[in-house]
Amino acid sequence: MEKRIGNYLIEIKQDLSPSNPREDFDNLGTMICFHNRYSLGDKHDYNSNDYSGWDEQLKVISKNEDVCVILPVFMYEHSGITIKTTPFGCPYDSGQVGWIFISKEKVRKEYSVKRINKKLKERITEYLIGEVKIYDQYLTGDIYGYEISKITKCDLGHEHTEELDSCWGFFGESECMKEAEGIVEYYKQPKQLELELVS
Repeated sequence: MEKRIGNYLIEIKQDLSPSNPREDFDNLGTMICFHNRYSLGDKHDYNSNDYSGWDEQLKVISKNEDVCVILPVFMYEHSGITIKTTPFGCPYDSGQVGWIFISKEKVRKEYSVKRINKKLKERITEYLIGEVKIYDQYLTGDIYGYEISKITKCDLGHEHTEELDSCWGFFGESECMKEAEGIVEYYKQPKQLELELVS
């Protein structure tokens, strides 16, 4: 994706070496997944072979972890993988792959509360859904970076581009473009204003 704003060119490119949000981010939830070919989610000591099914596993995890909120994680596999907390429509290439949860102890610590009410549980649920969405963006390659160049014309009329700025690791193409547009607006400011900002 490209966008030209005056004499500035924004190029949005896919980030080919993004950070893994389950390893490099400070996550609220714990995501445990089970798959023969993919290493997904967070590291854990649970073994899917120890349980007769998802229902039994849910009971054990809920008890062991003193769970406050736990949500299923479903995966669809077809020329790549994508995940979410609700089932996919295709029963052949999709199914549950794990869980994302948070313990009551962690909720009390993170939110500085003694009593966990319904409103807080709903808030946490949305947060966990958001963590799954972010991880899905990582798995599907929906992470981008921008390169900003200034365009000048030489004496012969040809355009010359000089790279001014770049940044990577944006989740979502539109978010990346929004950030890049803000940077271009900064570069478009008069030189005197730039000097004032520095001083």
